[in-house]
Amino acid sequence: MSCGLLTHVWFVRCTDHERLAMKPVLPVNNGAVMSPPVSMVGEDVWIEVIHKMDEVYNELIQHEVALEQKNAALEDAQRFVLSVLAAMSDILIVCDRDGKIEVVNQALVHFTGKAEATLIGSSLFELFADAGAREAFQHKDEHNDETADQTYLSDCESLMCGAEGNATQVSLNCTPRYNHQGRRVGMVITGRPVGELRRAYQALHDAHAELKRTQQQLLHSEKMASLGRLVAGVAHELNNPISFVLGNAHALKRYIQRLELYLSAIHAGSSAPEVEQLRQNLRIDHLLADLPSLIDGTVEGAERTRQIVDGLKRFSAIDQDVTHAFNLVQVIELAVHWVLKATSDTLQINIRLPRVIMVMGYPGQMQQVLTNLIQNAADAVAEVIQPSLTIMAKCHAKFVEIAFQDNGSGIREEHLSHLFEPFFTTKPVGKGTGLGLAISYGIVEQHGGKLEAMNPPEGGARFILTLPLVEQCS
Repeated sequence: MSCGLLTHVWFVRCTDHERLAMKPVLPVNNGAVMSPPVSMVGEDVWIEVIHKMDEVYNELIQHEVALEQKNAALEDAQRFVLSVLAAMSDILIVCDRDGKIEVVNQALVHFTGKAEATLIGSSLFELFADAGAREAFQHKDEHNDETADQTYLSDCESLMCGAEGNATQVSLNCTPRYNHQGRRVGMVITGRPVGELRRAYQALHDAHAELKRTQQQLLHSEKMASLGRLVAGVAHELNNPISFVLGNAHALKRYIQRLELYLSAIHAGSSAPEVEQLRQNLRIDHLLADLPSLIDGTVEGAERTRQIVDGLKRFSAIDQDVTHAFNLVQVIELAVHWVLKATSDTLQINIRLPRVIMVMGYPGQMQQVLTNLIQNAADAVAEVIQPSLTIMAKCHAKFVEIAFQDNGSGIREEHLSHLFEPFFTTKPVGKGTGLGLAISYGIVEQHGGKLEAMNPPEGGARFILTLPLVEQCS
């Protein structure tokens, strides 16, 4: 402890009276006042000195701890930045205002084939293979406007020297770099070879095309699954007109044989009594009277078969790309007809629709949606004593709402939000794929409408199909 410090503290602690009392005993050396002897300093002064030393020491400890924490945080930040730079697949160049490279990452080292130590300190402009890009970056670097745009260049394709000396097209982005005072101190450049971008775009395009193909396959698979559930009923429906046509064909064959015998006798020159007797025996008059109704019945049965086959083709075939207006009522009636043929005879379907509901879209896809909704309602009321389904429409100026209301047990609340998710089903294994409602939802959205499910207060489940109208309902 120096005497000068003790002297300073002593003069602070002493009063003016004490200093005056002690002043005569202070030695003088060439006119300068000497420091008081150590024995003249009081105990309270020493205690104060020790307290001050403790405070200074504590402050030093706190500063040291804070400095170590900041150093640790700085090291963590440095390691984080280095790990990010090492993990970047895009090339990174950090340079000063003169284009001198300061920081690079491993992607640039791999791209150029040069060591990091060689790149750092070299000129940025030496990396460009064409004079145009070199001049563009030099032009940007010469501007010192601190209020310039935050992005110098965006998606600028330039030729850069690759590892084997060949020029490679690279898409570059350049932004200015500022210091803590807000002054521009350089540039940060990132880029990726255009070939990699094109390969990534091509891979994305291929994945999108594959997704579309898969979606079409799922759509067609669900359509075939829905069609398979109706095969039994449709086969029964086809059997009636085909059997009718077949029976008429056999009758026509017998009539032809009888007509051949009758005409052969006439051409052979048989007498009139013989021809008349043969006419009576072969019942030619009855045959001729029965032929028109027989032919009409055959034509009707064939026409009915053609209509059923056309409906099946329209349902199972993939729709064309061109949409057209169609009457939704006819599609609903056909879907109801098919489902009734494949379900129990006890199901009662009440249709309360106007005569014409014109919408725009694909009839085949919309028939799949309607068949699925009606079939789901039929499955939901299978255990009900008197199952019923009501289909009713509410027409507005620009859209129509078709409600499908059944008298089943309704939809569980926890299932309502998942009904239209792919592969979600409440049916037993083997009874449902979980794709019907999901695909139906997508088809309805494609037609500019929406599909909703709810539990109405009166019980059961209600699905509401909303579609835009082409013209007013009639």
